[in-house]
Amino acid sequence: MAKNLVIVESPAKAKTIKKFLGKNYEVIASNGHVRDLPKSQMGIDVEHDFEPKYITIRGKGELLAALRKEVKKADKVYLATDPDREGEAISWHLSKALNLEGKNYKRITFNEITKNAVKNSLKEARDIDMNLVDAQQARRVLDRLVGYEISPVLWAKIKRGLSAGRVQSVALRLICDREDEVNNFIPQEYWTLEAEVTPKGSKKSFVAKLNKTPNGKADIHSKEEMETILADLSGEMLQVKSVKKSERTKKAPLPFTTSTLQQEAARKLNFATGKTMRIAQQLYEGVDIKGRGSVGLITYLRTDSVRISEEANAAALDYVAKQYGQDYVGGTAGKTATGKKIQDAHEAIRPTDITLSPVIVKDQLSRDQFRLYQLIYNRFLASRMAAAKYESESVKMDAKGYEFGATSTQMIFEGFMAVYAMEDENDELRNLFKNIDENTELAVKQWQDKQHFTQPPAHYTEGSLVKQLEELGIGRPSTYAPTISTILARRYIVKENRNLYVTELGEAVNQIMKKAFPVIVDTEFTANMESLLDKIEEGVIDWKTVVENFYPDLDEAVKAADEELEHVKIEDEVSDEICEECGRNLVVKYGPHGKFLACPGFPECRFTKPYFEKIGVACPKCGKDIVLKKTKKGRKYYGCIDNPECDFMSWQKPSAVTCKKCGSIMLEKGNKLVCSNAECGYVCEKPKNQE
Repeated sequence: MAKNLVIVESPAKAKTIKKFLGKNYEVIASNGHVRDLPKSQMGIDVEHDFEPKYITIRGKGELLAALRKEVKKADKVYLATDPDREGEAISWHLSKALNLEGKNYKRITFNEITKNAVKNSLKEARDIDMNLVDAQQARRVLDRLVGYEISPVLWAKIKRGLSAGRVQSVALRLICDREDEVNNFIPQEYWTLEAEVTPKGSKKSFVAKLNKTPNGKADIHSKEEMETILADLSGEMLQVKSVKKSERTKKAPLPFTTSTLQQEAARKLNFATGKTMRIAQQLYEGVDIKGRGSVGLITYLRTDSVRISEEANAAALDYVAKQYGQDYVGGTAGKTATGKKIQDAHEAIRPTDITLSPVIVKDQLSRDQFRLYQLIYNRFLASRMAAAKYESESVKMDAKGYEFGATSTQMIFEGFMAVYAMEDENDELRNLFKNIDENTELAVKQWQDKQHFTQPPAHYTEGSLVKQLEELGIGRPSTYAPTISTILARRYIVKENRNLYVTELGEAVNQIMKKAFPVIVDTEFTANMESLLDKIEEGVIDWKTVVENFYPDLDEAVKAADEELEHVKIEDEVSDEICEECGRNLVVKYGPHGKFLACPGFPECRFTKPYFEKIGVACPKCGKDIVLKKTKKGRKYYGCIDNPECDFMSWQKPSAVTCKKCGSIMLEKGNKLVCSNAECGYVCEKPKNQE
């Protein structure tokens, strides 16, 4: 009997596939990549057509030997790695490492690990797609060139464990730019006015908001302006001008792509991007389900397509009709409106079997697996359901030319909302107004004036950073999670309460990259490079041509930086602190986590102590020095040197100038000073000697 060998990436995937194929098939895992560029050297011959030098990955020798034995026994070999660039490259490397040329071998791909999908893939076996392989090779070589050319320069010249990457350096720049926006943001004061009103003859009141003044839009910037309006409206009643009823719909959401899954899992489950992808991989490769063995619960997890197969769509629509009724059945799969190329033409992320609801498989899944599967399942089910319908009633009211408005909304058909709540559904739904028409007089129970200040842009979260990278065309579904994981691991950024903040180390790296390698951290350049990789995949451009055009500029920038940064030598800064062991003046040293004080008599004297950079401002609480500090995670802040006895701290740099209005300490924001008392709002120009 003929024997067939199927090679996949992981043991879990192998286990799931094995049960679909008969005894004539042997299924073995390669455990990911078997060949890669060497770690000890560049591994790319820049003098000879940028030929990469691939070697067997350390620890994979025995595995490859075992695979070669199985290849010899087999009549036919199927390479069944993941259906994307990376998977195609793994198959190609396997064909080289196992010497498959001249042998009977084929490439098979499937979007989901189900019996039908696996069996159909065998019928559609093909040759390795070298365009896909070359697109992956180009990415790998470009990333290696950037990393191995730039990182040594940074390391040598700046004395820190710095490194750079083609995509990660751009991601870091985005976070740094956002941090600058937040730090330089000047809050603007504004006021709002609401009226709690009661219709004549009714006991129930509702709130109406001021939308317009006799002079136009309701832009109220000070307490004095508000007091003038309140005086003008004193003793007035509101008269209804118009009552409008309308019906609106909220469309069902699209099924998940890699990006939207990462965003929603971050928002709803508080999952890091890396965690989302790790658990999704488990659900894709197969989970042991009682009575069924190993089952792949979701389709392939790296995709930017929202396409759904006709079979899956029909099954979902039928399921919705049976479970919820025909009224709940929605349309077919939605389409992307971006017009951009869809990576690898995959389906969206969906459950492989709509009848396997989260409740049915809950006991066989870990808590995190269940939560993510439930999110994917419900999102897909919702995407096949009808729109939610709402009835709205808008009332416009008037008093002396001041226009007020109130809106009430009531859900009249839940549609997809029966299974999936959208982000903006926290809005309060109120019953529609009763017995209100254009003749209704409204008595004002009370005026509610409130002071507000405009808020700075939000810090990036992992989810919002992924969204921004996707919108800018930087990276692809497979790169979002590793990019963020890398800059977190290197401590360029830290995560606190979901928000991403730049560390001192991250700031240093970003400043140097912007100065010496502006092209590398340019968002448009990086996005253009991604589109070139897509062109390689399409077979339009040769991959080495892309590398050839990229390298000279990189090489020139590295040489220029090498020369310029040669003079940026950081000398040991002598402090006025005295060594407690030998009496020498301590010097400022740089370590992986920033500055510290050390004795210049090293190695004879090994005394060290923390370095606190004084900013020349006295603590408003105790009068001692305010110093620059860092949190355990590396985020910068300003605090009292006498901590923990004194608990003063600020994320913004304090100024020696005090507020003229309330006497509080002022904080630096760009070229402005802003009062630290949020209720004060005083802003002034930064003195020239502080700029």
